[in-house]
Amino acid sequence: MTKHSPHRRPDKVHGWRHIVAATRYSMAGFRRLLDESAFRHETMAFGVIVILFFAVGAKLSDHVIAFILFLLIAAFEAINTAIEELVDRISPELSAMARHAKDLGSFSVFCLVIANGAWAAYVLGSALFGW
Repeated sequence: MTKHSPHRRPDKVHGWRHIVAATRYSMAGFRRLLDESAFRHETMAFGVIVILFFAVGAKLSDHVIAFILFLLIAAFEAINTAIEELVDRISPELSAMARHAKDLGSFSVFCLVIANGAWAAYVLGSALFGW
């Protein structure tokens, strides 16, 4: 493997080395996302939902859907964070376009927060009140 400067892209790798490299990049992204308080709050909320689902005897399918919704919120949170970092790099001054880009990313996460909350309310309401 050749050394590369921070200003040069790494050489392309193929096969199993590509899978290893992609996994390493994904884990670096996950570690970066852990720096975001919103993601930590969403992760804690998911933990509470899992505990509540177990407490009320939710079905396996309810847990699977909650997990998929959590993965979606994590993905959107990662994309939102990437948008914010790019906007801050490209447009460090305040501008309407930068604000709109950040607001739209935030709205996409908000939509999934609502979806997660609605699913949790539905499952808990069905278990507790027979909705």
